[in-house]
This record gives sequence, structure tokens and C-alpha cells, in this order.
Amino acid sequence: MEIRQIRYFMEVATREHVTEAANALHVAQSAVSRQIFSLENELGVDLFIREGRRVRLTPIGKIFLDRISHGMNVMDDAKREVSEYLDPEKGTIRIAFPISLAAYTLPTAISSFRMQYPEAKFQLKQALYDDLIGGVAKGDFNMALIGPVPPDTKRIQRKILFTENVVALLPIHHSLADRSTIRLRELKDEPFVLLPEGFVFRDIVIKACTDLGFHPNVAFEGDDIDALKGLVSAGLGVTLMPEVTLVDSLSRSTVKIPLVEPNVTRTVGVITSKERVLLPTEQLFYEFLQDFFSRLSHFKE
Repeated sequence: MEIRQIRYFMEVATREHVTEAANALHVAQSAVSRQIFSLENELGVDLFIREGRRVRLTPIGKIFLDRISHGMNVMDDAKREVSEYLDPEKGTIRIAFPISLAAYTLPTAISSFRMQYPEAKFQLKQALYDDLIGGVAKGDFNMALIGPVPPDTKRIQRKILFTENVVALLPIHHSLADRSTIRLRELKDEPFVLLPEGFVFRDIVIKACTDLGFHPNVAFEGDDIDALKGLVSAGLGVTLMPEVTLVDSLSRSTVKIPLVEPNVTRTVGVITSKERVLLPTEQLFYEFLQDFFSRLSHFKE
């Protein structure tokens, strides 16, 4: 197998379209088709099911893609490590993150890091909670910012950066909107707007409520944090949110109120693989994150 064959295969597998893959690779469609056929002949299996101009992976093609993607990540990391060893301040950091840390936490950290290392580059990937953990374990990316921080496993190690409060978000004309604090139990009869099932923060909210003996009445769901803010702003319900998601982005039509009884929190941190070392530039950023959020915590205190 040749590296070119593998890269052509991965591009076609990702796009499920030979012509689109060829355009992305800046080569002729016939060249891509020849390389794919050559690879299939060498392996002795069909990697794709052809459906007109579109293609999709066969079951063995999916397995091959998973294995070869890991191998290509290792090769790419090896090349980057050699380059970054000579000048780690100009390398690339591959980091994944959840939607709740996309608007403020990660951009703030990156901005501060690049003030110190202006030539460092980033490859960012947004993903769901379980995909962040699985992606680090498989080598799709070498680190992920995550909240809440999962426990250590055989393949994943964690570092808690800070613990943040979860607050109530209410419409500005709500009967409880003028309160300085609010007990979660006081919201038990309110319509809630929450993220869809599968989002770990939804589970945090529901657990906090069920621990008090009630299940929240989920009236509406929003696909992301901004959607929830919009639903609350429209007066369609209340919600709970990590406080960091409301920094610099609190609608005039809503109010955030600290929760008491209980004090709901979540940890935020970074996870890395126990099976791979961070590349030099990534190691710089990993150490920077710990120092950056430690200094922020001391400042808040």
C-alpha cells in the first residue's frame, strides 16, 4: 500500500463521493478511482459499495478506515513531532471541545496563549461528550477540553482546571426574577428548556432535580446553549446553565440567579491519552492551561 492510496481512500470514505474527493485533493477523478481500485485489488476485498456517483463503505471498509485512520494519525504525529522538536513555539495544537466551552472558555485560553506564542496554530474540533473521550482514546485528537471531567480510565488521564457553578436562567418577567438566590426546588412546577438527550449537561440538570424528589417538566429542547437562551428569553421556560456560558452573552430578556439548596457545580478540565505523549507544542498548551486557570481562580478568590 502507498500513502497516496491511503489518503485518497480516506478522502473518498469521508465524502462518500469520488468526484468531491478528487476536487478536494486537486486531482482528476480518474486518478482517485484508479488508486481505490488498486488498493482494493491489493487487499482482495471491496472497500466501497458503488451507488451511481456516490459510494459508501462496506463493513470491512469501515473496519479498514478505523484502523488506517489511527495509523495515519501516528504517522502525522511523528512528522509533526520532528518539526516541533526544532521549534515548539510554532507547532500545531489539536484540541477538541464541547459546545458549552466554545463561546468563552476555550477562546479566552487560546487568545492568552497566542499572546505568548503568536506563531502557534490550532486545529479545533467540536464534539459531544462521549465523542470527546472516545476521540482522545482512539487518537483522533491528543487532548480535549471537557466538562464535567470524567474519571481516569486505562486509556484516559484527566486534569481538573476549575470547578464552576451552575445557575438558574429565568425570563426577566418571571415571578422569581428579582431574587438574589433561588432554591432549585422552587422550580419544580416550572416548564424547563433543556438540551436533547445524549448531552451530558442535560443529565446533570435532571440528576440535580431528581435528587430533590422531582423530575423537571421538559417543555422544549434546544440543540445548543444559544438555543436555550433564546427559548428562555422568549418566556417559554426556565433552565440551568454553567455560569461560564453566560459570560458576556446574557440577554436583556433573561436573568441569571445563583442556585442554593443545592449548590450545583460541574468540573471543567482537560483529558489526554495515557498511551501517547503530547507533541511539544501541545505540551506547551497543556501546561499553559493549568497555569492560566490556576491564576484565574486565585484572582476570583
